[in-house]
Amino acid sequence: MIEITQPAQEAIKAAIDGAGQPVAGLRLMVQSGGCAGLKYGMALELEAQPDDASLTFGEVTVLIDPLTREHIEGTKIDFVSNLEGAGFTFENPNAKNACGCGKSFC
Repeated sequence: MIEITQPAQEAIKAAIDGAGQPVAGLRLMVQSGGCAGLKYGMALELEAQPDDASLTFGEVTVLIDPLTREHIEGTKIDFVSNLEGAGFTFENPNAKNACGCGKSFC
């Protein structure tokens, strides 16, 4: 379904470990907005929803709702750190267009 690189897994695990309470996992979502029409989102979830896909990558669990699944099928998620900052990147084969920041697509 999706690929999450080792650096991204480590960043997700750090976020989960720093949550201060037990979480079910990291939710990946696609929402309306951004400069290209749709944008990626992430949030720590206390509990999974019944229709979520629950995927395990190393020590982290990623939750994806059915509507998001169709938009991110085949996506590679990485975490990069460079002079401009640090953050997640998304290589989405379903994106027809993307904005310069890489966080928005259509």
